Amino acid sequence: MKANKVTIHDIAKALDINSSTVSRALNDSPRVTKKTKEKILNKAKEMGYKRNLLASNLRKNVTNTIGVVVPRISRHFFSSVIQGIEETAYLEGYSVIICQSLEQLKREKNILETLAANRVDGVLMSISMETTNYNHIQELKQRGIPLVFFDRHPNISKTNNVLINDFKGGFDATHHLISKGCKNIVHFSGPQELAIYKNRLQGYKQALKESNIPFRNEYIISSRLMEHDGVNNIKELIAKNLIFDGIFSANDLAAIGAIKYLNEIKVNIPKDVAIVGFSNEPISTVINPSLTTINQPGFEIGKTATDLLLQHIKNQHTSLTTETIILESNLIERQSSNR
Repeated sequence: MKANKVTIHDIAKALDINSSTVSRALNDSPRVTKKTKEKILNKAKEMGYKRNLLASNLRKNVTNTIGVVVPRISRHFFSSVIQGIEETAYLEGYSVIICQSLEQLKREKNILETLAANRVDGVLMSISMETTNYNHIQELKQRGIPLVFFDRHPNISKTNNVLINDFKGGFDATHHLISKGCKNIVHFSGPQELAIYKNRLQGYKQALKESNIPFRNEYIISSRLMEHDGVNNIKELIAKNLIFDGIFSANDLAAIGAIKYLNEIKVNIPKDVAIVGFSNEPISTVINPSLTTINQPGFEIGKTATDLLLQHIKNQHTSLTTETIILESNLIERQSSNR
C-alpha cells in the first residue's frame, strides 16, 4: 500500500474500530480517550498516513495561504518586502503565493482572479503603474477577501495600507540637494496616477518653496523610471538647453541611468550635478559615484502588512476599521551628492 494512499478507513480497518473515531482522534477531539488516541496516532504513523490538509482546510473554508502581488520581484525593495511577508506568514502557519504583474494591468487582473479562484485567505498587493481602473480590486473586496496594500496603493476609500511617508522622502531628498548648493533641481517623476509619485513630487515642491526657489514645470520629467528613462531624461534636458545642477529621481534605477550617461559625456558628479535616488537598491552602493538615496524599510513594510492582513483574516466576523500605517524612511548620503 502506497503511503500517500493510506486513508482513515485503512487505519480503522487495521484497528477494527469506527472510521469516525479515527477521524476524531486525528483531529485531537476530546471525545476520544487519550489511550485510544495514542493507539490511532501510532498506527497512522506506522502506516505512513498523511493528512490531506487541503481537503481539511477547504471544509473549514480556509486555505492558510496568502496571495502576494508585486510589480517586479527583481526589484530589491519588493524582494525585501517579500522576505518580511514570508517570515511573518510562516510563523503564523500560512503559505505564500507570490505573483508579479510586470507593471501590466491585464496581468494584474488575471492574477487576482486566479488567487480568488484558489481561495486564498487574503491578499497583499502593490499595484502596477498601469492600474488606474480599480474594478478588479473592488470585485475582490466584494468577495470578502481581506486585502492590504503596501507601497503603491489605489485611490479607493476604506482600504488597509502600509506605506512610507513619501512626501517627507521627496522633501528630504530635495532639501538635501539644496543644502549642497543646488539651485536648478530636476525631478524624475513616476506616473502621477500613483499616489507615491504624486507625494514625492509634492515633497520636492515644498522643499523648493521653503528655500524660496521657484518651481518650474519644465524641470519635471515623468516616465516609468527604468534605467533607460534616466538616460533619455538627461538627453531631453540637454536638447532643451535646460541648466541643471541637481537631480532628485523618484527611484534609483532612473538615477543610475542618469549617472551612467553623465559619466559618458564627462559631466562631473557631484561637482556639476548632484543626484539623489529613492529606494536604496543594492546597485546604489557599487555604481560610480555611489548614489545618495532614500532608504525604504522593505522588510518592516512586509512584516507590518502581513500582521495587519492576518488580523483581518482572523477577525473576519468582527467589524474591524481599516487603517493606514505610515513608516518612516531615511536619507543615506553617498558620493553622488557629497560636494
